[in-house]
Formats: sequence, C-alpha cells, structure tokens
Amino acid sequence: MATANKNVFLIGPGYIGLEVCDRLLESGYNVTALVRREEAAEELRHRGIKTVMGTLDDKDTITQQTALNDIVFHTATADHLPSVEAVIAGIDQRASKGKQTIYIHTSGCSFLSDKSGGEYASDMIYSDKKPADMDARPDDSSHRGVDLAIIAARKRLGQQAKIFIMLPPLIYGATKNGRLSIQIITLARFAMHHKYAGYVGKGKSVWGLIHVEDLSRGYLTMLHWLESSPPEVASEHPYFFCENGQEISWSEAATMIGNELKAVGRITDATPREIPESQYGDLFGMYSPTVLGSNARNRADRLRDLGWKPKHVDIRAAFRTEELPILLQEGEFKGYDKAVASGSG
Repeated sequence: MATANKNVFLIGPGYIGLEVCDRLLESGYNVTALVRREEAAEELRHRGIKTVMGTLDDKDTITQQTALNDIVFHTATADHLPSVEAVIAGIDQRASKGKQTIYIHTSGCSFLSDKSGGEYASDMIYSDKKPADMDARPDDSSHRGVDLAIIAARKRLGQQAKIFIMLPPLIYGATKNGRLSIQIITLARFAMHHKYAGYVGKGKSVWGLIHVEDLSRGYLTMLHWLESSPPEVASEHPYFFCENGQEISWSEAATMIGNELKAVGRITDATPREIPESQYGDLFGMYSPTVLGSNARNRADRLRDLGWKPKHVDIRAAFRTEELPILLQEGEFKGYDKAVASGSG
C-alpha cells in the first residue's frame, strides 16, 4: 500500500509520462498528473491517477503541487524553462520546511548531437559514468539551457533535494493507448506522404535506442536508488542515460521504413534516398539536420550498475508490430507541427 512518502507529481503524462505513471502505479505510488485537457484527465482518473488541470505555463499550480509531493517527474518537454523554474520554487518551499524532494527531469540525447548532418558516424560515445565529457558540451547544445538551470538549483539546494536528469536516446515503441514517438515516426509519415523513405545528408550518423517501456523502468530504477540512498547522493553528478545496447544510423532507419511500407503496399520502391532541403518543412524544418542527421551515441552504465536491463523487442520488430498498424490508420498528413522536444505532454 502506498504511504505518505510515496506521493508523486508528474508533469507531462504523454508518450513517456504515461508509461512512467503505469510503472509508478504498479509500484504502489500515489500519482497526481498535470493535465491540460479534460478528456485526458478523465482517462487518467480511470487509471487511478489524480489530476490537476493546467498547462506548463501555470507556474503557481506547478509550484503548489511540487510543494505538496515528495517526488516530481518532468516528462513533458526538455525545453520549457518556466515550468522547471516553477518546480524548483516548489522544492525551495519544501526545503524551507525541512522536507526533502526527489526531482527527476527529462532532457534528451539531442544534448550530445553534433553537426555531422548525416555525413559520418562519430567515434565519440558518451558514458554517464564520465560526466566530464557532458560538462564539456557547449552551453548552446540542445536542452542545455534548462539543464544548466537545474544544475544551478541542485548546487544551491545541496542535500535538501535529490535532483537528477534522464537523457533518453531515440525512443521507439507504442504505448498501450497508442501513442507514438517522434523521430522515426516523423520519417515514416514523411515516407508515406512523399512515397519514398529518406534520410538527411548521407544518413551515416548514429543514435542509440530504447523502447519506451524499458525507458519507463529506467526512471523507476533511478527513483528506487534515490529513495534508498543517503542525502549525500545529491552531490553526485546528475546525468543518467537509458539505452538498450543497440544503435541505428539514419540510413538504416530509412531502409527499415522503406521495406516495411513497401510490404504493406504504401510505397512501390523501398530504396531509401537523401531528402532534399526543400522538403525539410515536412520534417523538422531548419532543425532537421540536428534531429534526423546528427550523432548521439551513449552508454547507460549507471542504470546497468543498478541492475536495470532492457527487455523489449528491437526497433525493427516494434516498428512492424506496434507502430506501423497505428500509422496505417492515420488520416491526412500534416507534418510535425509541434516544438521539437524530447517528451510529450
């Protein structure tokens, strides 16, 4: 049975967050989620999740809920500073009353991305047991501005809060309610619309991979470690990766998409080819070379040391059995019209 010190506030019960909610409920936590639509709130309440209505810009609501809960997850986006500042304000309120908080924030491996533009596979592989390599990343790296605000807060708060950052790689797999990820899915929608599977540049750059359910278990592994650790753990470096030991180049991803779409009759030629800049508007616009053409290679050594292991099918099996059936039911192509971020709210 959940106890008073197992109260969780989760921001962003979307693609990542809903899976995290499920793992939390399975482990007996009381979960309250920030929700912006009543329809979504009704679904969450049916699952046993309490809800508060609001958006990422409702700073007072986020601060208040943080102050009321022992544990906070932010899985909505890696790039919304005001909501993070609101969480930190709530942690400050708790600290002023002698209450410690666990805060796990979602960043993303775009933070590691280079300017290869698909031209080559990098030899640089980051380990979360070597934080100096991440500390050396430029301050203008993706998500870095928000991450630096979190790092500044954890230094100021010291042992009053355990604040850590999860950096997922390329996430794949469908959630139980049919939600899909971003990068591979956008490429697949592009392929169905333009009738060919494509990649940016030469498609040689490489990313690490993780199934969304394995990722959610990674969050819970972090949480259990933080709960069982002494206050001094707050001074350890904040970064955690979560990858399954597999990687994929963007040309390999296009080949996978092309083969599967041809098999179901959505395209006639499975041969992948370079996407011209004139069509980037149907991907991620000016950010396409970073989101779909960079290298971001890493190893989740810390989670493995804690006993976490990936369990789910590889990206090819998941695309065929989980994602493609959902994609084939979608309506008119509209491109990716949201802010480019690592989470979903």
